Amino acid sequence: MVEIEVEDRSGAQLDVGAATELIRIVLRGEGVGDGELGLQLVEPAEIRALKRQHLGIDEETDALAFPIDGRESLPDGVPRQLGDVVLCPQVVGDAWRGPLIHAVLHLVGYDHGAEMEARERAHA
Repeated sequence: MVEIEVEDRSGAQLDVGAATELIRIVLRGEGVGDGELGLQLVEPAEIRALKRQHLGIDEETDALAFPIDGRESLPDGVPRQLGDVVLCPQVVGDAWRGPLIHAVLHLVGYDHGAEMEARERAHA
């Protein structure tokens, strides 16, 4: 099973149970049945600072993905460390599912382009 550690610093409402279930569904669909992932819910100022720091773009965004490098084979029983998804509920509002799917796909190795778009449609 995928373990998801949630940290909510957003001060906004988001159905965390539905979000974690969606993460698990997407990961299962991508062949990931076991692992660990962090879900950070943050305010607009924090996600803006993260995007500026890591991507050099000074603007708010809906979601960011921080995959963990080193996806080599692990011994049986050792959970795969997938990385972190950062989501801003104030930016995404009720349309949080698409940005969350997009960020999770980044964690499993997809880059922007036709293949990712196809996988996003498959999980929508």
